[in-house]
Parts: sequence; structure tokens; C-alpha cells
Amino acid sequence: MSQPFDFDKALKALQSGQALTGKDGILTPLIKQLTEAALAAELDSHLAQDLEANRKNGSGKKTIKAQPVALN
Repeated sequence: MSQPFDFDKALKALQSGQALTGKDGILTPLIKQLTEAALAAELDSHLAQDLEANRKNGSGKKTIKAQPVALN
């Protein structure tokens, strides 16, 4: 993971007029860290879930409700 976000450095850059977003923006490293943390948490949550068996495995009774039609 990347280095922790330096708020003091960000405030100084903001006061000097540097852009907030963009490739060299002030908030770009923070946005990157937040995105990586959210994706990692989502992946961990997904992998931790107990998997349920597939209930739609085709082994159920099937009934046709339509009336038979003569084909000529």
C-alpha cells in the first residue's frame, strides 16, 4: 500500500494554489488510498461469505401448463 496521506503537505499545497484533482492534484493520493482500501474491504467481505449451494440445479419437477396444439 502507498504511504499515509500527509495532511500538512496537502494544506501547504492548497495554500500555494495547487489543483485539488488531476494527475498531480492534492487529493489524488488520498482518493487512491480510499479506493484501494474500499476495494480490498469488498474483496475480503466477498471471500469471507459462506457459499450456498446452487438451488437451481435442474432437479425439480416441471409441469407444462399450456394446452397441446396440433401441428400440421
